[in-house]
Amino acid sequence: MLPPEVHVFVRDWLSANHVLLKGRDGAVVVDTGYAKHIPLTRALLASRSGLDGRPLIRIVNTHCHSDHMGGNAALQRDYRCPIAIPEGEAGRVASWDEHALLVGYAGQRAERFEATEIIRSGSVHAWGDLEWRALAAPGHDMGALVFFNDAHGILISGDALWRNGYGFVMPPAFDAGALAATRATLEMLSGLGARCVIPGHGEPFTDVGDALERALVRTAAFEADPLRLVWHAIKVMLVFTLLDRERMAAERVPAWVEGTGIIRDFNAEYLGLAPEALAERLATELVKVGALRRDGADLVAVASPPDRGRPSPPTS
Repeated sequence: MLPPEVHVFVRDWLSANHVLLKGRDGAVVVDTGYAKHIPLTRALLASRSGLDGRPLIRIVNTHCHSDHMGGNAALQRDYRCPIAIPEGEAGRVASWDEHALLVGYAGQRAERFEATEIIRSGSVHAWGDLEWRALAAPGHDMGALVFFNDAHGILISGDALWRNGYGFVMPPAFDAGALAATRATLEMLSGLGARCVIPGHGEPFTDVGDALERALVRTAAFEADPLRLVWHAIKVMLVFTLLDRERMAAERVPAWVEGTGIIRDFNAEYLGLAPEALAERLATELVKVGALRRDGADLVAVASPPDRGRPSPPTS
């Protein structure tokens, strides 16, 4: 399904996939995972399935959320290589705006790094001895890019398209253009004729048309009811937090609701629930669908690949 120059390390919910593009002069890695998983990221790159003695000559990000850029600083120190990020992310990274990057604002973490190269939409790059077109893919992240190889019909989609859905989208009160941009991105991707998609999370897949149709159905549901979008985002972020922390006492979830800026703001704008009521509803619904489980007094995330039955916690 993929040419020998392209190797995918499929990760999980907490760390995005790493796409390793192997060329005669060295390798390029697209996305570096979450900070918690840096030791495994290093081991994968150092393995025979990884660099196998090649130099790492560039780090590339589809977008700059913590699960995609979390290993940037560590790998740059290890390999002394440049980091290339989308043009739309450059200002946020340069000032290390933890609100715009959804790091501190979302209760997540990433080590600050210096981007040394900017990737503009429409530019073409030779990575792994293959040619990749950078295409703007706003929606989940308004500065995101995807990378398309016309010769093999391969799309590195980041969080713009998974087999079942895509990364959460900001509700209208927080970014009035995000949902419309999501639809426009899906329509753009529909016109590429991609034969294989390497998503940010989950296995590469070839049923591209079906994935796009499912994503558009989800988008229509969000357009019809923005509250679905809000619940979806909050649930996704609680599951991510539980994967990061590994467990949390159920009685601590209200403090998480109040102490996590983006959750507190979503609740104030859309839901108006007491932290205890919001915490109880989140726990109950996520346990019901199998995204979390109770272990005594604790809540524990139940990790599963995003392309196998549960692309993200279902919305209300």
